[in-house]
Amino acid sequence: MSNSSTAPGQSPTRSATKGTSSAANSEGIPNIDIGHAYDQQYVDAEIHYEHLEKLADFFGRNMPVHHHDRFYQVHVILNGTVRVHLDETSYTVKGPMFFLTPPTIPHAFVTDNNATGHVITARQQLVWELMGAMIPTGLASKSFINSPLCVALSPEKDSTAERMLHLLTLMADENDHTSMEHTLALKALLQLVLIDIARLSDQKQPKQKTRKEDVRIFHRFNELIETHFREHLTLTQYSEMISVTEARLNEICRRLAGLPSKRLIMERLMQEARRLLSYSVAPITEISYQLGFKDPAYFARFFRRNAGVTASEYREKIK
Repeated sequence: MSNSSTAPGQSPTRSATKGTSSAANSEGIPNIDIGHAYDQQYVDAEIHYEHLEKLADFFGRNMPVHHHDRFYQVHVILNGTVRVHLDETSYTVKGPMFFLTPPTIPHAFVTDNNATGHVITARQQLVWELMGAMIPTGLASKSFINSPLCVALSPEKDSTAERMLHLLTLMADENDHTSMEHTLALKALLQLVLIDIARLSDQKQPKQKTRKEDVRIFHRFNELIETHFREHLTLTQYSEMISVTEARLNEICRRLAGLPSKRLIMERLMQEARRLLSYSVAPITEISYQLGFKDPAYFARFFRRNAGVTASEYREKIK
């Protein structure tokens, strides 16, 4: 699966900065390469598996709009409510569910804080190879592998959904081993998962009625948060940069993300605090200054109020 000398069962090699590649598409939408941004041991891998909650710890629960050049991605959320934006279409679905994103399709999503699940990232060429044998049979069409998909799962009623979730558990188990047989098993399991996705594709969710302008405002707000969260700007300043009222911005965020606008700003600051505490050796006082806090004592109160533990307790817990 990879030419890396690091075994797949070992801890990922990750960067302590927000995980996007330097490249973006012509519309300025960031391209995220999981192998470079999150898990460098898989930089040349055809398949990358990770638990949803581990990726959420690194990238955050509010994942702003992005795409994956030359990679397909399948997110399976087992519990909680998920708000998904695939290209210009929005969905609000309760888990268990999955959504499929083909290469270059812009997508964004927000999951509940306690949501768990699976995330599979696979090279485009491998997916084409695995799906190629299915297209002549009529099980899958070319549009199936070129279009985003969002499907709610009912494993208690649908044997296909039940089997798909079991296959993903087997993929998680295979991820703890390394060998040629492990690589072959992952590919075989991925093909079976793709077959089940094809069978479930006619159950895609109804589109949520969302104005394109509201989606544009929401994505723009997330872009500005990413650029300015260390500056501790007020909501008024963000609203003025987007040319909308605070009330409208807050209403859009509550509808599309299930969170108020101020909470999205705070969540990004907390995400970066957790990341720096996890992946850097800098003293906590220095981290507070890096995050734009002028008073380390205020950062200490901010972190404890939002994390339920002190920054030092959090750092000790994740060692």
